[in-house]
Amino acid sequence: MSRENAIDRALAIAGQGLVLIATSDGQGVPHVAAANSISKEEKGRLAITDWFCPETVANAEIGRTVSIVIWDPVKDEGHQIIGYVAAVEELAILNGYLPGEETAGLPQEERRLVIEVGKIMEFRQAMHSDLEE
Repeated sequence: MSRENAIDRALAIAGQGLVLIATSDGQGVPHVAAANSISKEEKGRLAITDWFCPETVANAEIGRTVSIVIWDPVKDEGHQIIGYVAAVEELAILNGYLPGEETAGLPQEERRLVIEVGKIMEFRQAMHSDLEE
């Protein structure tokens, strides 16, 4: 299967399942976050958009290496994509909360992580290979 076909297939699965992104800090401590949206960009890149928590954004800016899991748990089919963060873009900024509704630690900015795809592998709960497709 070509890389382009694997990316298209992964994005089709994303519409039916889960999108998770794993980042790590400067000491290699991992952090996993769910993502709201994933799309294909120019030059075979992917973009993941969400109101990411601060740790995900900090890790994306420091470590840059990411693992993305796109998985449909009902069909138990998906892909793991290994890559690196090419850019972190701000899309929207929350203009505070109403008095009394402030919630410390919640994301204040919607961001888009542009990912340069390195390796695409099958992902399943059942036995599978971790060789690139």
